Amino acid sequence: MESKRARLDRFLSSELKIKRKDIRLMLAQNRVRVDGIVAKDTQQLVDEFSHVSLDDRVLKDNTPCYVMLNKPVGVVSATKDDKHKTVIDLLEHPAKSELHIVGRLDLNTSGLVLLTNDGRWSRNLMSPESKVEKRYRVTLQNPLSEEYIDAFAKGFYFEFEDITTRAAKLEIIGEYVAEVTLTEGKYHQIKRMFGRFRNPVIGLHRCSVGELILDAYLNEGASRDLTAEEVNGIFG
Repeated sequence: MESKRARLDRFLSSELKIKRKDIRLMLAQNRVRVDGIVAKDTQQLVDEFSHVSLDDRVLKDNTPCYVMLNKPVGVVSATKDDKHKTVIDLLEHPAKSELHIVGRLDLNTSGLVLLTNDGRWSRNLMSPESKVEKRYRVTLQNPLSEEYIDAFAKGFYFEFEDITTRAAKLEIIGEYVAEVTLTEGKYHQIKRMFGRFRNPVIGLHRCSVGELILDAYLNEGASRDLTAEEVNGIFG
């Protein structure tokens, strides 16, 4: 999802259908404000969430939205699907048509899904360079042993992509249950890692992304807006 940034004169020219020389006059007359401040520079950058006004007329006033959703099994992480209900279908949000999914979960995985209309935030969150941790609760078909811990910490070589996974933390919670923390998200990565032990994953649930933990009281299929503190604090 690309961030929409543009020079102020280009934005005004497109929005008002006027020539750029006329925009310079508007700025000289103090008629244009960006985020409440009188604009002077035609090359000032405005983005998708800048508040731009001309005299008393508002030209741009989009609000960033950040949503947490508890995805059930059987729901797809997509905006549209002909066969299954999507996470967008579950939302009751005034801006739901503008939102995109940050870090998808597959059909049979439940838990924390984030949605936003802020492209820069979502790219930063999902960038491998940011090393944001994602924690999953995994239920296995066969019992676990201590050897899993060392193997996950060393990483696994995936021949098809010719890559070695980054070190992952595995904590044994019960005989058949573990918590796995990753800083990347390769295709079916957790299932493939346990597959090296011939131990099928029968349940997978994302508990947290970065510092943001899925609310215990948020029922499956329910959602809520993130607070400003959560939006800024997710990176730790």
